[in-house]
Amino acid sequence: MGKTKTLAGALLAVATLTATGCSGGGTASTETASAPTDASEVSGTITVLTQRTDLVKSGAMDGYAERFRTIYPKVTVKFEGLTDYEGEARIRMNTKHYGDVLMIPGAVAKNDYPRFFAPLGSTEELSKKYRFSDKTAVGGKVYGVAQFGTANGFVYNKAVWKKAGVTAWPKTSAEFIAALGAIKDKTDAVPYYTNFGDGWPLVQWTSNVGSVTCDKDASNKLAGAVSPWKAGSELNTADSLLHDIVKGGLSEKDPNTTNWEESKNLIAKGRIGSMMLGSWSITQMQAAAEAAGGKKDDIGFMPFPAQRNGTFCATLVSDYQQAVNINSEHKEAARAWIDWFTEKSGYSAKEGAVPTVKAAAMPDTLKDFVDNDVTFTERSESDTAKVNDIDKASEIGLNTPDYRQKLIDIARGAEDGNLKDYFAGLDKRWDEAAKTAGS
Repeated sequence: MGKTKTLAGALLAVATLTATGCSGGGTASTETASAPTDASEVSGTITVLTQRTDLVKSGAMDGYAERFRTIYPKVTVKFEGLTDYEGEARIRMNTKHYGDVLMIPGAVAKNDYPRFFAPLGSTEELSKKYRFSDKTAVGGKVYGVAQFGTANGFVYNKAVWKKAGVTAWPKTSAEFIAALGAIKDKTDAVPYYTNFGDGWPLVQWTSNVGSVTCDKDASNKLAGAVSPWKAGSELNTADSLLHDIVKGGLSEKDPNTTNWEESKNLIAKGRIGSMMLGSWSITQMQAAAEAAGGKKDDIGFMPFPAQRNGTFCATLVSDYQQAVNINSEHKEAARAWIDWFTEKSGYSAKEGAVPTVKAAAMPDTLKDFVDNDVTFTERSESDTAKVNDIDKASEIGLNTPDYRQKLIDIARGAEDGNLKDYFAGLDKRWDEAAKTAGS
């Protein structure tokens, strides 16, 4: 995956972690890939697998490697950009040769991390320094460090919303629907764009779990027969909003014709009002606006329309997690790269992303959130493995587009059914799966 899907793919990887399907892992390692104490003594050539094919082709990744080598002169870093990262990495992990450093693919079940990756340290130790450390924690050890994170919300064209007379962020789903109605009535823009055709952007709606109630344990609370779509729940609130947008004729006429790459140009030119995406998308939309001769400042980002105690909340979720291959012969050099890339490279800031390092400042892309006191909620994923087992057994796919594509089809009348019955069916499948998953 190139730049256009970096965080989308990442969120799938971090949140999904479902089907195993990789058989190259060996016996769980007890050897920690420790951070080197003397940079001058670390040596070796390491290969880093990455989904950022665009940065490999442009030479930007080599630029990072050159800077790294000024500190670690005996280490050579090589990159392999994988276009279909998930698919190609999964195949390679059937062998022992899957790079020295790699982004943890979604095909690897969390409980299998010790078979494929070297531990990087204790959860207690790394959680003090890094966000998202529990995403890869197994048995008290951490097996991956996030490249960066993303906040959840809606990317939108400020000029379009202003033309519609909407200048304040909607505080409820009803206010959001009303705002989209004003855009439809007073502008030529499509109020909301689903990105139904490419599918993967629909997964971004799952990231709202935690934003609605400002609960960092919201995702963990799905680990059981809890009827996730019952009235008032996080998923009910988010998916009901998506359904009502489409049912109200506030999205594109034919969702099958949507195109992700084109959507960037359309929102940049003011032909789309808003899209549900992570904050990783802001820089892409701003670049598109400038390329179209517009103003990058026209691209804004707003939180999900829900408040707790008068405050908006935005869930923070992790990007791909960098890990060390358990079979690497240069674990110290590999760990040195991960630490440097996370803490010193400036990659996170350049991407306008949420830094993994807790002490680092939020990016300029989230200035509006900071200025308006939006609460950032780092969503815990300590029970990810159990949630994913239930999700897999239920065949719903919280982190695949299918069930929301069906939701959209029901909303627009392309498929029989209604929202109440659809949610009841999802709850039944989830609760039945919870009784047997992992047993």
